[in-house]
Amino acid sequence: MTLVIGNKNYSSWSMRPWVLLTQLGIAFEERLLRFHTDEWDAGIDRWSPTGLVPVLWRDEVAVWDSLAIFETLAEWFPGKAVWPADPAARAFARSAAAEMHAGFRNLRSSMPMNIRASLPGKGMTPEVRADIDRIERLWREGRSRFGAGGDFLCGPFSAVDAMFAPVVMRLATYDVACGPVATRYCEAVRAAPGVSAWIEGALKETQFVAEEEPYAEPPRP
Repeated sequence: MTLVIGNKNYSSWSMRPWVLLTQLGIAFEERLLRFHTDEWDAGIDRWSPTGLVPVLWRDEVAVWDSLAIFETLAEWFPGKAVWPADPAARAFARSAAAEMHAGFRNLRSSMPMNIRASLPGKGMTPEVRADIDRIERLWREGRSRFGAGGDFLCGPFSAVDAMFAPVVMRLATYDVACGPVATRYCEAVRAAPGVSAWIEGALKETQFVAEEEPYAEPPRP
């Protein structure tokens, strides 16, 4: 099984399935295609039906889009608890993950993921704050209703936490003030082995992609 991803520093959608697979102990090979490089140009049409990442391959079957990958993993690995076991928790997790997948566009566009950067205050607007406030409400609901069995939204780490992991990265990069529940949740997510492994990989990358760096000047040669 092969997961095709983009840059770990920038690619929030790639982060989600990579973290979930790693956190749940599901073996896979990583195929990294760096944005705006010859390897991307040579490989993306071969590996991705849409020209986007991530894509998960198993034998001759391709699954693209993070949420589709999550649901497919739940079918392929029913013993791995991709989603919570409790029906009510699972319904909440799927709904929250879908809301993240489809929404919060102001946050995503104004605060792009950039793990190695420190950009306090950049990108904050009333619309971004409204997105973050809604995310915090979701996190408080998950923790209060379903979080008793662990440190994550529905107790143990599951797909919904992988879906929000890039948000946790953004809140750190842009030094966003959050309430106590969100702060503790962010600490737990960052400490999760799958997430910390992704962060470690992101911090080793040196490629500067101008399209992903709206608040930085390109490095001087």
